[in-house]
Amino acid sequence: MTSLQQRQNLIDSLAEATTAGARQDQACAVLGLSPRTVQRWQAGEVLSEDRRPQRQYTPLHALTESERAEVLVVANSDEFADCPPSQIVPRLADQGIYLASESTFYRILKAAKQLKHRRSERPSQSRSKPRALSATTPNQLYSWDITYLPTTIKGQFFYLYLFLDLFSRQVVGWQVFEAESSECASALLRDIVQCEGLLPGQVILHSDNGSPMKGATMLATLQRLGIMPSFSRPAVSNDNPYSESLFKTLKYRPQYPLKPFADLRSAREWVTDLVCWYNQEHRHSAIGFVTPAQRHAGLDEMLLAQRKTLYEAARALYPRRWSKNTRNWNRIHTVHLNPDHAETQHKTTQERTNQNKITA
Repeated sequence: MTSLQQRQNLIDSLAEATTAGARQDQACAVLGLSPRTVQRWQAGEVLSEDRRPQRQYTPLHALTESERAEVLVVANSDEFADCPPSQIVPRLADQGIYLASESTFYRILKAAKQLKHRRSERPSQSRSKPRALSATTPNQLYSWDITYLPTTIKGQFFYLYLFLDLFSRQVVGWQVFEAESSECASALLRDIVQCEGLLPGQVILHSDNGSPMKGATMLATLQRLGIMPSFSRPAVSNDNPYSESLFKTLKYRPQYPLKPFADLRSAREWVTDLVCWYNQEHRHSAIGFVTPAQRHAGLDEMLLAQRKTLYEAARALYPRRWSKNTRNWNRIHTVHLNPDHAETQHKTTQERTNQNKITA
């Protein structure tokens, strides 16, 4: 509620702002007022008292303090200590006892800070979002996951391990195994480190919370190689979007086999051709429609510059075909993983501003 003096101060501040050239609706938003409220005040109600009731209303049928205490005693008794109100109220009714409704039980327990798991199960835990990560060059941020490949034996699968460089989108390592294990993942990771020439502390490896990812062998390998692990929240696939998107790209290709794989060799041969196509031929939309291999090798900047020059020349030759700017062939300089939305929006705006300055 606003007192007379507070109303008058707000009216004076609003008048000062509008006199200085501010719009009244914007000034009201800054002051936290509704324009309709200001109109009523300006119509002659400025000096009237706030007529809203100030008394605290207590329902006539409200439980007394002794009755509320009795509800707590019953809820915490040995008979009902592990039962929620939805179980307590019917059992009391079977005994011919009525103390309060189920919703009242819940309100009283909440007021007493006892509204939580009453059984011997693990209570739900709050999970914080993984920390925001970003990459500006290849071999800074990896993501990996495992997907199933069907076999001719129903219920049995081969397992495709895929390691992805998030900056270039290149598959830096893969293998098909007959089982999920941290030992297989560790061996593959050691090969990747050797092939890419990675140094300790250079790469962050993101994954979900599967047992191969958090197995003792894999964690020990990460520590020995100097690779920092990063994990998703349990059961949240959005925390590992790049690997999930890669699997969809691979499995929804027309060349994906319609029949299950007969043996491990046929599965590995198919994945070999698939990864070669993805790295060497596939123009990835998120990196300016260059191939992951081109971006991983640092060739994308030259290719995008050539495309931009081509389009500018075409626009100069046929100016009527473009009403605005030509297609955006600017390079994506930073790739974000699980970013904070406000931070990402600010960085994106800043990058566009810098790019416009360079273009101008």
